[in-house]
Amino acid sequence: MAATLQEILLAPDARPKVAADCYTLLEEEISEKSGVSGTAVKLAHKTVTTFMPGHVRHMVGVLLPQMVNALEPFWTSFNASSGSGFGDYLAKRGEEVSRALLSVTDARAAASGRPTVIKAYGAVRGGAARHVEAALPRVGELVHKYAP
Repeated sequence: MAATLQEILLAPDARPKVAADCYTLLEEEISEKSGVSGTAVKLAHKTVTTFMPGHVRHMVGVLLPQMVNALEPFWTSFNASSGSGFGDYLAKRGEEVSRALLSVTDARAAASGRPTVIKAYGAVRGGAARHVEAALPRVGELVHKYAP
């Protein structure tokens, strides 16, 4: 039986590396955004990083277990399908995967007591699914880095 994503990505020796890679992936995705929606994402990111330096990196680590949990059913299904690329698998289910991942950030934003974070998140949430879907091939590649 294939290992779970929790076993692979949250193992004590892997977790810090996975968190760092997730942060890098996030930063790369943000830097590549363009257009009106991309500008909104960049502005929200800049707002949060200006008012709370280190917050985004910290939250990547905090949310990692919940994100891994949200991806777990897709990982299980992918392994059962004998697919060749997890990124492609995720991309083909983009709407469903983005909904699962955004449920994690939505819950966190709803529980936040930080008005700056809530406002920045609210400003980009409307187009977030599209941005998450665009990142799914990279997310799959990141997973395969640790679970070849």
